[in-house]
Amino acid sequence: MGHAGDGMTRREFVGAAGGAVALGAVPAALRTRERAGTPPTGVLLFQGDSITDCGRDRTLAEPNLAKGLATGYPLLIAARLLSEHPASGLRVLNRGISGNTVPDLDARWQADALDLAPDVLSLLIGVNDIWHRLNGTFQGTVESYEAGYDALLARTRQALPKVRLVVLEPFVLRTGAVTDAWFPEFDQRRAAAARVAQRAGATFLRLHTMFERLATEAPPAYWAADGVHPTVAGHGAIARAWLDEVRW
Repeated sequence: MGHAGDGMTRREFVGAAGGAVALGAVPAALRTRERAGTPPTGVLLFQGDSITDCGRDRTLAEPNLAKGLATGYPLLIAARLLSEHPASGLRVLNRGISGNTVPDLDARWQADALDLAPDVLSLLIGVNDIWHRLNGTFQGTVESYEAGYDALLARTRQALPKVRLVVLEPFVLRTGAVTDAWFPEFDQRRAAAARVAQRAGATFLRLHTMFERLATEAPPAYWAADGVHPTVAGHGAIARAWLDEVRW
């Protein structure tokens, strides 16, 4: 970035994001290039837990606000799409809530998803469904995770038959809070998310596979210091993968 022909400079991106993301955070995710398909329009909604929430200002309901989108991958994706398509009318919202499990999403789904009538719904959920079980505050099983996730997306399809669904694979890195106790159950939950996405006709982004590869290039803590919550580099990698796979 910062070279002729690259689109947004580093300084321009940081200004547009309200200073939320450090310089050089995700050059690959923000690199201008040809994109297939039509310009993005309508409502793009990001949903999930703390990985999506990222400390967003929950008092802000309006789309396309940096503080409402927070400091993670939703902001990076929004910045890229909105800068490349200023006339598209795209409206980007973040409704992730830290600590959420699938049952938590289900309890707030009408107001925080269906009533917003998204054209594209991007969903990352699952790490708390195992983490909270491991620390004794939640009793959900792999089977209940899959059944609940299936029901959530079926409910979404019924209410919004034309919605484009994007399911992000739950991921962890073996560092920090992530120990051997997470496995093999975590892999079973990843497989469940893949089956849910297939049945729902969703685009499925294999983030755990991506982070396993990235962990051969830099230590796991470089991508997620506690093994769960991405660093700036980790969020950049998610944004890059999302932008590479999702087309309107």
